[in-house]
Amino acid sequence: MTSTRLPGKVLLQAGGKTLLQHHTDRLREAGLDVYIATTTNTTDDVIAEFAQQEGLKYCRGDEQHVLSRFYTCATKNELDVIVRVTSDCPLIDGHLIKDAIQKYLTLEDDLVYLSNVLDRTYPRGFDFEIFSIRLLEETYRKARAQPEIEHVTPYIYQQKIKGTKLVHYTRTTDASQYRLTVDTLEDLQLIRTLIEEHQAQHLSAEEIIRIMEITPELSKVNAHVEQKKLSE
Repeated sequence: MTSTRLPGKVLLQAGGKTLLQHHTDRLREAGLDVYIATTTNTTDDVIAEFAQQEGLKYCRGDEQHVLSRFYTCATKNELDVIVRVTSDCPLIDGHLIKDAIQKYLTLEDDLVYLSNVLDRTYPRGFDFEIFSIRLLEETYRKARAQPEIEHVTPYIYQQKIKGTKLVHYTRTTDASQYRLTVDTLEDLQLIRTLIEEHQAQHLSAEEIIRIMEITPELSKVNAHVEQKKLSE
């Protein structure tokens, strides 16, 4: 709730539902349990209340030590594989994640980190990272730099754990120029347009990308917005 660029963004609405509701509804389409790792700040009491209302499990922890929140959530719920997503992606595609999970599981290797964020061919807003409890536990024990603690996975994908293997989930063509995450008012404007005029909350990632391709004026709404760097 304390986002610096757009405070309270996950509870802002599009099409009569909060962005967080869209987000969790679409995540459930992956057929996996959804967990919310929020903070102990009183400002995030509303997030915990949302989780309770939706029947979602949640954990609360330090605002800055996001890594500890993920580790606590994973160990408390005895997870062996974790899919990390961020809550500012209301159009994330659960079916895409389901497919990626199947690919991950066929590899049968708990040193694999599989994602669509390092070799980026999907728009921001469909991001996911998949890794084992083994990698998360070692990261929790050894990571010390602030970006590693705040962003959870840099220690893993920078291959600081011996034997870590990076596997990329990609499209055949590059659609990374589109921005479908929400950090600013312009981002929110685009998401609202997609949901309220194109019913994007019911569409797949590929169908949403197609809308962006055939409606070039949409991408101009937030084309100037820059993603924050790890150090920011």
